[in-house]
Amino acid sequence: MTSPHDPYHCLMPYPPAAVPNGDGPLTGLSLAVKDIYDVAGYRTGNGNPLALAMSEVKTRTCPAVQTLLDAGARFAAKTHTDELAWSMYGMNAHMGYVQNPAAPGHISGGSSSGSAAAVAGGLADIAIGSDTGGSVRAPASFCGVWGLRPSHGLIPLDGVMALAPSYDTAGLFARDGETLLRAHSVLQTDAAPLPATPRLFWPVEMMSQLGPEQRALCEGGFSGLEAAELTGLYPDGVEAVYQTFLTTVGADAKDAILPFIRSSGMPLVRGIRERAAAAEALTEAEVSAARAARAEYTAHLERLLGPDGVILAPACHDAPFRHDDPVEVFDTYRHHSQKLLCVAGLTGLPQVVFPGGRVNGAPFGLSLIGPRGSDLSLIRLAITLTHVENPA
Repeated sequence: MTSPHDPYHCLMPYPPAAVPNGDGPLTGLSLAVKDIYDVAGYRTGNGNPLALAMSEVKTRTCPAVQTLLDAGARFAAKTHTDELAWSMYGMNAHMGYVQNPAAPGHISGGSSSGSAAAVAGGLADIAIGSDTGGSVRAPASFCGVWGLRPSHGLIPLDGVMALAPSYDTAGLFARDGETLLRAHSVLQTDAAPLPATPRLFWPVEMMSQLGPEQRALCEGGFSGLEAAELTGLYPDGVEAVYQTFLTTVGADAKDAILPFIRSSGMPLVRGIRERAAAAEALTEAEVSAARAARAEYTAHLERLLGPDGVILAPACHDAPFRHDDPVEVFDTYRHHSQKLLCVAGLTGLPQVVFPGGRVNGAPFGLSLIGPRGSDLSLIRLAITLTHVENPA
């Protein structure tokens, strides 16, 4: 049952509990929390009815959320998530779908759908989500807000449901870059800040995956910038890099989430059923080869970027599709988008997403990918770029 103050079906209808907060740099901001993060006084449902039924009321708030509360953020609500955070459409077979405030009738993106919609719809100033394969970046793009996938491992994930630990990250949403920077500055420091004039790259192989309208938005959004053409982003081809991503994230999920899926006897809905079966079927040889390929790809991209390189990139290949689109769209969209999203995921690099325009009436996000540890200065750079008037 949706709260009357929740027109987007993005908030979990839990009985309210007092969540204390402090006073600090986030005072005055309201915070929504994806329902895979433990918050004292609440259960943690993970988007799954059995997990919710098995969850006790938590007595401790996870460190990432507690840090935001201690800095003055006021807890607003827990938010809907795709089931077990293992999807990217914002549609939960058990709990319904989250509506997109920026594009009614279009998907909101998952698995941090509720967090993105809460911010886009003005129900919270900031919201914490998680990003494994794109679960902050895609919803940010789809809902027309800002979002960050941080450098992997820099924000603690204690007290957070694990899906694929070598990919899982905690990232925030905000309606503007300044607020995103303000909030992420509480969670992390700039471990490896960018120089005042970073090297900018135009990723030829990424842009070739876009349609004409989507590419035009990228060209317009990044116009006036001196960016060198980057080739070799996918040294063995797009499909090979994407397959490395699928195998390694599946191997992680096989260890982290499949035990719950099998032991609980949960009904497997379309999408999760196929992903679970693919993960379970992976052999040790396949996993070992893919992890070696991932390490090689990470080293390759780190060499390309160095300490000062930034990739100007689309967040996804297209704007969000409609809920009533044919099933073929549902089956293919994820694969197309993750061929772009997997670059930062595989390598553990930070990626900030911000609004770039609209395609067919729905938001389309642009992004920057930077060196590991450049998270805060990457947000600052994105703010600078969005404040520069492009030449007519």
